[in-house]
Amino acid sequence: MDFMHIYRSHTCADLNSSNVGENIRLSGWVHRVRDHGGILFIDLRDHYGMTQILADPDSPAFNVVETLRAEWVIRIDGNVMARDSNLINSKLPTGEIEVFIKNIEVLSASEELPLPVFGDLDYPEETRLKYRFLDLRREKLHNNMILRSNVVKSIRSRMNDQGFNEFQTPIITASSPEGARDFLIPSRINPGKFYALPQAPQQFKQLIMVAGFDKYFQIAPCFRDEDPRADRSPTDFYQLDMEMSFVEQQDIFDTIEPVLKGLMKEFGSGRPTNQTWPQISYKDALLWYGSDKPDLRNPIKMQIVSNHFRGSGFKIFANLLENEGTEIRAIPAPTGGSRKFCDRMNAFAQKEGLPGMGYIFWRPGDDGLEAAGPLAKNIGPERTEEIRLQLDLKEGDAAFFLGGKASAFEGVAARARNEIGLELGLTEEASFEFCWVVDFPMYERDEESGKLDFSHNPFSMPQGGLAALNDQDPTAILGYQYDLACNGYELLSGAIRNHQPDIMYKAFELAGYSKEDVNERFGGMVKAFTYGAPPHGGCATGIDRLVMLLADETSIREVIMFPMNQKAEDLMLGGPSEPTNEQLRELGLRIIAPE
Repeated sequence: MDFMHIYRSHTCADLNSSNVGENIRLSGWVHRVRDHGGILFIDLRDHYGMTQILADPDSPAFNVVETLRAEWVIRIDGNVMARDSNLINSKLPTGEIEVFIKNIEVLSASEELPLPVFGDLDYPEETRLKYRFLDLRREKLHNNMILRSNVVKSIRSRMNDQGFNEFQTPIITASSPEGARDFLIPSRINPGKFYALPQAPQQFKQLIMVAGFDKYFQIAPCFRDEDPRADRSPTDFYQLDMEMSFVEQQDIFDTIEPVLKGLMKEFGSGRPTNQTWPQISYKDALLWYGSDKPDLRNPIKMQIVSNHFRGSGFKIFANLLENEGTEIRAIPAPTGGSRKFCDRMNAFAQKEGLPGMGYIFWRPGDDGLEAAGPLAKNIGPERTEEIRLQLDLKEGDAAFFLGGKASAFEGVAARARNEIGLELGLTEEASFEFCWVVDFPMYERDEESGKLDFSHNPFSMPQGGLAALNDQDPTAILGYQYDLACNGYELLSGAIRNHQPDIMYKAFELAGYSKEDVNERFGGMVKAFTYGAPPHGGCATGIDRLVMLLADETSIREVIMFPMNQKAEDLMLGGPSEPTNEQLRELGLRIIAPE
């Protein structure tokens, strides 16, 4: 055995029937120990797989094997033996063989585990994050990380094949408004001044285009001080960042679609992906789905049905419609035509903070089809029939209704639509449904203050250019901005960029920024645009979210190696931590305790 590597001749996934009779060496973790009539069987695990090893009382290693416990790290020398045909484990690549232990060395013992590694027991997230190095030993999580690595490798290959160059942009940079809160870094060399971690490589990737490089991409880390949620990390995330010169919006779509379709085919475990990705305007997305990241696995489309309630006997809706900017919206529910289901959805709306949802369902009546439910009685058969025809519903179907200003009920309507789709089995869960959301408004006005601000990326080109900025109502101006949604998640965001200083100054002026403000905040980029800037555009795909979808997980923390908790705390290493007085003095900083 002296010629062998000190720790292993094979991995725990290598051995099969062709190795029978060989003397081998393995190292790994004790996955579990089983005693079968005095013969000790051990599942030995490493990164690659599992091998069954055994010792009987005649083995010189037996006394040591008796002491082994779960997650001890051991090295064994042994002889490969064929399993009896009735004992072959077809689920394991090594299931045809087992290894008789001749020698054993304990490389590292383990204390009693704070959480099990074997099995998929549901443990508190706090414990899982505190002992993440153990959590990562679990098969499912381990596989998620390998999936992530393979996805990134495939992305690089696919982008290289399309002629993109990979460049790295700075991590320590200047603060730049990207729509979220910066992480600031104090400068010791320049006291009182601060750097920022990049929210995205936005300005840099545009400057790469100005520098004359035609196609750029990067697996880019992004840092945003955001409130956490299931599909968002509270500190940092990674995106496939890309930019192209001399392109229109469709060119971006045509470039990134094959990359993402290829990834879904390669890593989607056979789940189908829609091959034609519809382009839906932002306005229609909010109307039909109540969301700018619609889940198209659910076929339900909402519709405005205000006219059927104007002057009707249902006074709540009729009176609402007297107010400007109000509407009544219907959520069709094919096959949902039972009072029991309708009452359940009404209760759902109440849990969401609404008084409830009105409903109509259609059932057999004395004279054919009959509309039932409280609304039907109030508005009469003629109006209910008009609603049914508009929504293309039939016997056994239902519809739910919400009214008021769209902004007030749209979120609940979206969640109700999702709930109805799942409850009625209308949502095709085992698939990927993509759609482009386009024609985002450039600006939005705060309802309370009346202040105009950018609704999306401030560096986007407005549709209609300078003339639109000068002549149109700002809230009516659309941008060459787009998102890609998949299964209810925003997966990608991008835009055709504003590369002309005069248009940029005007765009920011409408949002309340003076020319001096723009020069101060984005002076480098504006200056660059005065020296010959090509038309350019790009997008960024969220890698964490993409892998989350491919892994069929609902929390982004299941695909991030070392995530923070919901309070943006690193429970494993203890961040954020308090600085020492010496560190603060060096930086010229003082902590002001919150009130």
